[in-house]
Amino acid sequence: MSFVKSIALSSILLATSISASEVIATVDGVAIKKDDINLILKAQGGDYDKLKKDQQKKIVDKLIERELLTKIAKKANVEKDDSYLKAIENYKKDLLIRTWMDKIYKRSLVSDSEANKYYQDNKDQYKKPEQVHARHILVKSEDEAKKIIDELNSLKGDDLKKKFIELAKSKSTGPSGKNGGDLGFFGKGQMVPAFQDAAFALKKGEITKKAVKTQFGYHVIYLEESKEASIAEFSEVKDKIIAKMRQDQFTKSIKDAIANEKSGAKITNTIK
Repeated sequence: MSFVKSIALSSILLATSISASEVIATVDGVAIKKDDINLILKAQGGDYDKLKKDQQKKIVDKLIERELLTKIAKKANVEKDDSYLKAIENYKKDLLIRTWMDKIYKRSLVSDSEANKYYQDNKDQYKKPEQVHARHILVKSEDEAKKIIDELNSLKGDDLKKKFIELAKSKSTGPSGKNGGDLGFFGKGQMVPAFQDAAFALKKGEITKKAVKTQFGYHVIYLEESKEASIAEFSEVKDKIIAKMRQDQFTKSIKDAIANEKSGAKITNTIK
């Protein structure tokens, strides 16, 4: 065997080995490969190798069924059916358009400086409303709430906060009780009116002096801190701005392309 033939044969064997290693299943000789599966999973952000065994099996079983159904449809001569041929033609058009649009979108680029200029010109769009960070203790009766307030009234500073967290863990019936009643930051409109009004009226480190009644029960509220209304920093919204500008640029490109093509096209439309 010549050296050239030996190299050629090695290449063929290597290619066959690589191809075989990618095959997950076969149906009458038709291979179902890992690359084909990943192409399907890509749209959902999935990866075959990262799936659990039972998930992999379900996907492969479905693809085997698809191959079997394809064989059944071919035997029934569906490929020659007018409705099938029309559907294929429409699918080709949609695929053609989608592929072209993907290319247009990839060409829609926005630099950091362009995004920053948009941010500077449109800062009002990125206003952050006033927010408070509060904790609460939720109980069933007003008397229970009053007893908790009486127990906390003489305390201040870190002692008040520490005791409040302790009581929230032991007495609160709300789901946040296990976290010391911590509700995190929230703005106006995110809580029921009575709770919201009481929380926003407090100063840092204060508790409500009266039980706050809502449909959930009676609350004792502690204010951790508050944030005044502000404008989000550019770094916080940069990605969002770039995505918006790219989409706007993409939409304009599509509209311009349609208008340009339409101007030279002969179009008849019976619907006015």
